[in-house]
Amino acid sequence: QVQLVESGGGLVQPGGSLRLSCATSGFSLDSHAIGWSRQAPGKEREGVSCISSRDNSTYYAESVKGRFTLSRDNAKNTVYLQMNSLKPEDTAVYYCAAHTIGCGTQIKAWGQGTQVTVSS
Repeated sequence: QVQLVESGGGLVQPGGSLRLSCATSGFSLDSHAIGWSRQAPGKEREGVSCISSRDNSTYYAESVKGRFTLSRDNAKNTVYLQMNSLKPEDTAVYYCAAHTIGCGTQIKAWGQGTQVTVSS
């Protein structure tokens, strides 16, 4: 059974950092790109970042470029989203997802999400 479980969310002050984890099971992580999306209240879900399976290429939305870093540890079946210099507008539920192949391909499965709140 394909599963993705996010963790690491919480409340952080503006300028702070969080590291989100996406623990995967039921499929070969090294064969699938993993993406992160977020959804703020009243807004549509938006793509944040993606890491390919083939060469670990990473892609970032302009709104997070330079602040977020995506990495993967295939041995631990886990993908990490390091978020630095957080802003109140980063507040959202963050979801990880497994793509069928590369970034931009159909989503195979979603995680349940983890809440990130940036507030003083």
